Amino acid sequence: MRYISTRGEAPPRDFEGVLLAGLAEDGGLFLPESWPVLTASEWRAMRGLPYPELAARILALFTGGQPGEAVLRPLLAEAYAGFGHPAVCPLVQLDHRVFALELFHGPTLAFKDMAMQALGRLFDVTLARRGERVTIVGATSGDTGSAAIEACRDRAAVDIVILHPEGRTSEVQRRQMTTVTSGNVANLAIDGSFDDCQDLVKAMFADAPFRTEMRLAAVNSINWARVALQIPYYVAAALALGAPEREVAFSVPTGNFGNVLAAWAARRMGLPIAQLIVGSNRNDILVRFLANNDMTARAVEPSLSPSMDIQVSSNFERLLFELLGRDPAATAATMRRFRAEGRMPVPDGAWQAATQIFRGFALDDAGTLEEMGRLFRQGYLADPHTAIGTAAARAVPPVDPAIPIVVAATAHPAKFPDAVRRATGLTPPLPLRLADLYERPERLTRLPSDLRAVEGFVRGHVLRNAA
Repeated sequence: MRYISTRGEAPPRDFEGVLLAGLAEDGGLFLPESWPVLTASEWRAMRGLPYPELAARILALFTGGQPGEAVLRPLLAEAYAGFGHPAVCPLVQLDHRVFALELFHGPTLAFKDMAMQALGRLFDVTLARRGERVTIVGATSGDTGSAAIEACRDRAAVDIVILHPEGRTSEVQRRQMTTVTSGNVANLAIDGSFDDCQDLVKAMFADAPFRTEMRLAAVNSINWARVALQIPYYVAAALALGAPEREVAFSVPTGNFGNVLAAWAARRMGLPIAQLIVGSNRNDILVRFLANNDMTARAVEPSLSPSMDIQVSSNFERLLFELLGRDPAATAATMRRFRAEGRMPVPDGAWQAATQIFRGFALDDAGTLEEMGRLFRQGYLADPHTAIGTAAARAVPPVDPAIPIVVAATAHPAKFPDAVRRATGLTPPLPLRLADLYERPERLTRLPSDLRAVEGFVRGHVLRNAA
């Protein structure tokens, strides 16, 4: 299995190379050179497997044998052993055709744990085999940072620095990052938006001397391994609901496009997914694109669903590459124009191809609170992001009313207690393992949105740990 850049000017890599590189040298994102496609009998053979074993079987399709399934099985069993539900990601039926796929039973109570807990262990295996050390830098709009820190804390061959937009995450999200005292962990509160944080991370990777000196690696969903590790839970849900004999649909609250891209990848592999619904808040660039081919970036507006407060969805580039017939020159030119002008000129044919699979739905804060209240009255407590997903599932016309629709329930309601309290009158308690989170001391550094300042901090962090 080889991987190529969406922009065509970086050398192909194997899975280990992609895992450690994250972003391609040409600024593009890695994708498989060719997609594995499974037959109906191969999908059926995975029915009833424990989640870690199913995940190992799917991931092995992308690793090219390094590591192979025999290594992945115990690695993933260990990764998911600490999750708070024996099914790892259980399905909960909400009504006659809508199901919640609960992805928040990991250590940081968000769907990012589903990939991150495995990713940290993959880094360990790969770095130990190669005798190398890396510096992970990442940007977070809320959940990625805490999941990455939890996965990488105290790992011998990894330093990690996470950037978050100051004041634009929930308190729980922030504290899950800033109360970790491991020496290899550092948190930066950036004066700006998530898009500013993401731009800083991309700029560090684009700075070739700095990238080489610091041996940079990524855990954001720009890293293909992250996306690959999210594919299995869509497979698990579809198989549980009757695939491959029965089609399913998914509604995914979406910010950086990585989670819904994993569902698209499962479809590309032959899983019978009839429709993918992109749920957004007031930062609705993806919804505007799907409705009117309008991919115009606007100022990021804070909302009750901060993990979706994004205008530049990095993983959309991977879908764009596919929509443009895997033409790297066209993809690179389109992305350059988007960065220069703030508007992405997607050809009508490519846009229409996207709308055959994807639908979009946006919900403002008032509507989000209303949906959270509706779900609560029906017996289900949801966080704001999940509520947007359920509202989208009800609002978008189905391809076929007989097809079940699965909502990606991306975060535990306790991560957003203020919003839950406003919607329901109830303050959701944190699980026991996090019960003292508000009492733990915080450790973070505040910096402007300035590349030189951030690179200086990263270099200092790494050199201190190396001393």
